[in-house]
Order: sequence, then C-alpha cells, then structure tokens
Amino acid sequence: MLKENLVTLRKQKGLTQETVADRLHVVRQTVSKWEKGLSVPDADALQRLAELYEVPVSRLLGESIDGEPTPDRVAEQLAAINEQLAIKNRRARRIWKIIGIILLAQFLLVLLLTVLFTAKRSVVRNELESESITESWTEEWTEKKP
Repeated sequence: MLKENLVTLRKQKGLTQETVADRLHVVRQTVSKWEKGLSVPDADALQRLAELYEVPVSRLLGESIDGEPTPDRVAEQLAAINEQLAIKNRRARRIWKIIGIILLAQFLLVLLLTVLFTAKRSVVRNELESESITESWTEEWTEKKP
C-alpha cells in the first residue's frame, strides 16, 4: 500500500520526514500524514516523490507491473485511495456528530434540572416567607387586641 511504500522507500534512502518535506516543498506533518495513511499526496506530489525515491509511481502505489503505468491506471489508484479516505472521514464526522448530540443532550438535561430545582426552591422559599408574614401579622393583630 502507498503508506508502507513511502516509509520503506524513505528509510531505504536514509532520509528523514523533514528532509523529504523540504525537497517536496511541504511541511513535515504532510509527509507524516501520507505515511500514516491519513491523507494522500496529489498527482504532482506523487510524481515528485517517485523522482525523489527513484522509482516509478506504480511502485509507490504498490503496483508490481513491468512497464510504465498509464496515466489512467495511476488516476484509478488515486481515486480508489481517495475514496477510502473519504469513507474514513465520513465515519469520523458521523462519530463526532453523535458525540456532539450526546453532549448537547446532557447539557440540556443538566440545564433543565437546574431550572426545575431553582424554581422548586423559589416556590418553597416563597411559601416559607408567606407563612412567616402570616404568623407575624397574626401575632401583631393578637397583641393589639385587648
């Protein structure tokens, strides 16, 4: 597969990710993502990688054919790799969306419970205050009566 080939060829040439990144005019993290399979190089970067490692693009893509690959074959392989990454990204987005919905539901539940608890406390406090006022009025009224 592409990612294993990139790591193997880089190590065979005795290069670091930083060196490869400098020669391809990309950041080191980009090379790391290619080697981890988190993204794929575009067609231009793939060609430059092949030139850097002195191998045909077909070898980078894991193909073991004798002749030079046709541009259509390379495009098909890149399309297949991109489709795999798209599926992986859709899954990741779906998982994050579910996590977000769960967190939002928990937040709303806590907010609702807080509002209900605060309202209940307010009602109880009002009842206690009204009983206290009633008692004080009753006491004042009974004291004034001869």
